[in-house]
Amino acid sequence: MSEPLVTRMRGFGTTIFAEMSALALRTGSINLGQGFPDTDGPDSMLRRAVEAIGSGANQYPPGPGLPELRQAVAEHRLRHYGLEYDPDGEILITVGATEAIAASVLALCEPGDEVIAFEPYYDSYAASIALAGARLVAVTLRPDETGRFTFDPAELRAAVTPRTRAILVNSPHNPTGTVLTRAELGEIAALCQEAGLIAITDEVYEHLTFDGVEHVPLATLPGMRERTVMISSAGKTFSVTGWKTGWICAPAPLVRAVQTVKQFLTFTVGGPWQLAVAHGLRHELGWVAELRAGLEGKRDRLMEGLAAAGFGVLKPLGTYFVQTDIRPLGHADGLDLTRRLPELAGVVAIPTQVFYDHPERGRHFVRFAFCKKDEVIDEAAARLKRLSAS
Repeated sequence: MSEPLVTRMRGFGTTIFAEMSALALRTGSINLGQGFPDTDGPDSMLRRAVEAIGSGANQYPPGPGLPELRQAVAEHRLRHYGLEYDPDGEILITVGATEAIAASVLALCEPGDEVIAFEPYYDSYAASIALAGARLVAVTLRPDETGRFTFDPAELRAAVTPRTRAILVNSPHNPTGTVLTRAELGEIAALCQEAGLIAITDEVYEHLTFDGVEHVPLATLPGMRERTVMISSAGKTFSVTGWKTGWICAPAPLVRAVQTVKQFLTFTVGGPWQLAVAHGLRHELGWVAELRAGLEGKRDRLMEGLAAAGFGVLKPLGTYFVQTDIRPLGHADGLDLTRRLPELAGVVAIPTQVFYDHPERGRHFVRFAFCKKDEVIDEAAARLKRLSAS
């Protein structure tokens, strides 16, 4: 008999994001924990959503997603990456990337299978794998001599067993901010083909890379399109995280499998958001380029403030987040520090150790979000200076 669901999910209580956001609200602290912007997306896209609501697009859309958005996603994949996907069988619209990941794992993994993921990992990965009755096998990302997080190819290969079914790859990577290189992706691609693995790629920060660093989708590497479930969403690209509109691109048999699960989770995604996101993909990527440039400046602004406050700062090449080392401040436990940080400095952050299977490997890291207004970043940095002064 398979393990009861209640047993599989034991240990998955309130997420760290809910805990820390509630702490920020309760204490009146600046919230640099949860990764949501404090400004909205492009005006024309917001207006398109309002127009769609006013024109009656308020009933169930088709389960696979509105044709207009599926076509816009296909055009985007081809234009940016040279990847051709049939909008009528190889693209599925989901309730954000979180549902896309969960539905993919549930569809493609059986109880007893193993799924490799790089730690620290976004917390929904472990929960989705547990729901499937599979087992997460973590491969640790560690900072190299430049402070960039990367993996040891030998450790990755050692993680593969006869039970390994899939590998979850997140790049640009939350929470470390690393962007996997073409060489690193080549290691993953070679292993997938040798071991017959499916790759599930979380690419929600695909447009948010800095310093001219290129985002390379794993599916573009030779032999990988046919074994990759490519996931992205509108939330981070267009600063509309509350719209929860994502998609998967994959070969038709994989899409059918995922859709079979998705239809019993949410069935479909709100029509007005789909129409607005289709507009965004076709007309507002210039706005996204400006967003990326602005975020690069905010990253530098927060890094400077964190360094002035005494943190060890590891420079991210993508996403919304900066990793810091708290040991220069005389602290060793990120969870303890972040729970005390509102009292000590009036700021909320996220302890990175909660995203590890091996928490001791990330105990000294704390993650701060820079997708905030400049004045919010500056005030948070000023408050954090209290730590070095105390």
